[in-house]
Amino acid sequence: MTPSPLATPNETLQSIHHRHSVRVFNDQPVSDRDLQTILDAANRAPSAHNQQSWRFIILRDKKKHGLAELVTHRANDFPRTSAILMRMASRSILSAPVVVAVANTGELIRRGSELFRVEEAAARDFFRTMEIQSSAAAVENLLVAATSLSLGSVWLGIMFLMKDEVLKFLDQPAGEFMAVIPIGYPAKSTEGPKKQPLEAIIRYLD
Repeated sequence: MTPSPLATPNETLQSIHHRHSVRVFNDQPVSDRDLQTILDAANRAPSAHNQQSWRFIILRDKKKHGLAELVTHRANDFPRTSAILMRMASRSILSAPVVVAVANTGELIRRGSELFRVEEAAARDFFRTMEIQSSAAAVENLLVAATSLSLGSVWLGIMFLMKDEVLKFLDQPAGEFMAVIPIGYPAKSTEGPKKQPLEAIIRYLD
């Protein structure tokens, strides 16, 4: 059986093990130094052909409140379950001292067929997937880095239902990926949900 990361002295594994979604934060600010450390970790994620086709947009104060208001307003236009999650997302945005939004540039999609001499129509889905995978890796680096600094964070996946509106609010071009991550010090100590045992999800092929 694979040993628990808690049994190892490896700090990276400790951070991965302890990372979980935090949705309510206290009012302690996140220092610029810690924020830069987190963003640097995100920027070091693997990206397709090292294109780094992501952008990080930092929201504080009025802009953060504006995003929360947009989400609350739009929540009424969604079915009940989605609307509830939207309002929860809005409260997390308001609660956090800083919010990081992540967006694709679309550069790899635009240049992919040129770089690899692939027919444009066939190449779009391929390079679109590469951009999404790259930016998702950057977000995961961001989440783990925040945990390593005793900060909480949450990837507000429900926000993808209004991706284009959020990108417009952020003054970013329409793209294939958008993530909104509130970051701050947890209002209370919490633990993440239990994960499935490895035996349930691993298949060995010899």
